[in-house]
Amino acid sequence: MPNFNFSNIAQTQRERLFHIDFRLFFLGTVNRNDLVARFGIKEAAATRDITLYKELAPKNLEYDTKVKTYIQRDGFSPLFSFSTHQALAALLHGYGDDFVSGNHTFDAAEAPTQLHLPACDILAFVTRAIYCKQAISISYRSLSSGLTQREIVPHSLIDTGLRWHVRAFDRLKQQFSDFVINRIEQPRLIDNRMISDTESKGADQQWNQFVELQLIPHPSLRHPETIAHEYGFENGELTLSVRAAVAGYVLRRWNVDCSENHALVGTEYHLWLKNRQTLAEIGNLVLAPGYSAMSYCQIW
Repeated sequence: MPNFNFSNIAQTQRERLFHIDFRLFFLGTVNRNDLVARFGIKEAAATRDITLYKELAPKNLEYDTKVKTYIQRDGFSPLFSFSTHQALAALLHGYGDDFVSGNHTFDAAEAPTQLHLPACDILAFVTRAIYCKQAISISYRSLSSGLTQREIVPHSLIDTGLRWHVRAFDRLKQQFSDFVINRIEQPRLIDNRMISDTESKGADQQWNQFVELQLIPHPSLRHPETIAHEYGFENGELTLSVRAAVAGYVLRRWNVDCSENHALVGTEYHLWLKNRQTLAEIGNLVLAPGYSAMSYCQIW
């Protein structure tokens, strides 16, 4: 990536240059109307932005007179760094303010949705409590206890790929646990009691501890090299460093066989956990497929 100094360019124009770069990189085309529709600027301003981009990266684009738009040139090198997660989110869901601009997302992308996303008002209440470091009172529905009243001190959100959880200190159980946001009802701010150090994120050992998961193609596979290529294995394995608190979700989401002798049978098991001994450091082992020692705390 070229090393450019953007300090002399206003932030609003940097954002438009980023948009030009993004469209050229991921869609291959850009024109003035894209900028006008996205940012609500005049055509003359859009022209200036594209002119500046051409000055910064003259080899990145050329004007196609047939379709009357700028297209990506061979040898394109992006001006900005792009995160794969952010790029996919933008392609799937838009750029964050598309409800204002009226832009459309990338029609050639689709992602299976969760069965039921958290309600915005509940989610917003939880995120405010996290940001302001406050405790909240909730009604909570669990599979083991039904509907109960809890006081929790939330500190982080977790996307398991299937559901959204909030990591929080549970004052009833006096421990850190994960709560499914969709099971929370009637949240209420508790403003008459300060949060203690033992309830803060810094005291959550499972959250702050990282474990390494060494994954290899499942020994039962006929063509293990296919999985090695798909997941970008190096030297035949993939090592992930994850928080101990979320390791169980990772193992469950990717159907990682955690049995001692890779004994799980099924077409869904593409991976086996090579360093099974690391599971001793994980608190939510109930989620680890094939792990037999299930005498650990259940997930809420």
